[in-house]
Amino acid sequence: MILAPGMRSIWVLVLALGSAVFAASVAAQDMMRHLDLSSPDMTSAEMTRAEVEAALAAATLSHPADFTGKRLSGLDLSGLDLSGAVFRAARLNKTSLAGAVLDRAVLDQAWLLHADLRRASLAGANLFATQMQQANLDGANLSGARIVADMTGASLIGASLAAARLGADMKNQSMGLMRAVLKSAKLDRANLRDADLSRADLSFAALKQADLSGASLTGADLSGADLTGAVIAGTDFAGADLVSAKLVAPIGLDAARNLDKAQNLDRAVRD
Repeated sequence: MILAPGMRSIWVLVLALGSAVFAASVAAQDMMRHLDLSSPDMTSAEMTRAEVEAALAAATLSHPADFTGKRLSGLDLSGLDLSGAVFRAARLNKTSLAGAVLDRAVLDQAWLLHADLRRASLAGANLFATQMQQANLDGANLSGARIVADMTGASLIGASLAAARLGADMKNQSMGLMRAVLKSAKLDRANLRDADLSRADLSFAALKQADLSGASLTGADLSGADLTGAVIAGTDFAGADLVSAKLVAPIGLDAARNLDKAQNLDRAVRD
């Protein structure tokens, strides 16, 4: 297949990101430092909202709208029905998707730095190696989504991640640990019931009054996280690192699972 010069640059970026996906998280962050995030490739749009709407109108269930590799940064796509659309390796940095419907959408390897996804619905969406640092997902619905994304510093206040799958797939870790990264993310009052957060990086995350009922935190990094007032009935803490975590006034403490098997429980803040 012969690619036009513009498409070549897109797929160079895709391949570069793919390399970071299969490396350890430190290596991926190092690669981010070497990318020019202020370049037109990461900040501009090659389509208008009207053109996106036209592509959606022409889509069918068997042939969903495909925006693979497209530059869509800075666009206002708020309120659109993007269900099932493919945004693989697309750039949506600082794009407004507030109130948009992205149920079952494919956002693998997409860039959504500082994107506005407030009250958006991403139920059942796929977010594999997605870059979502500092994105705003307050009130968003990510229930049942598969999330292996970097959400460092993202805001998910009041969001629903019920039954979402953020855990590491230990059968597919041949080139480094691939897991959800939620360092310093805001998850206050989030619904995380029955979510798989095994081995997720939740260091310094805010989980005040979050509902973690039945969630798996096995092997998760909760160092410095704030779980004040969180609901932890049925939550599995086996192997979770709780060093400097705030486990103050949790609800359902007696029904928490394997809390005695957590790491550094004696170094958690309990009152």
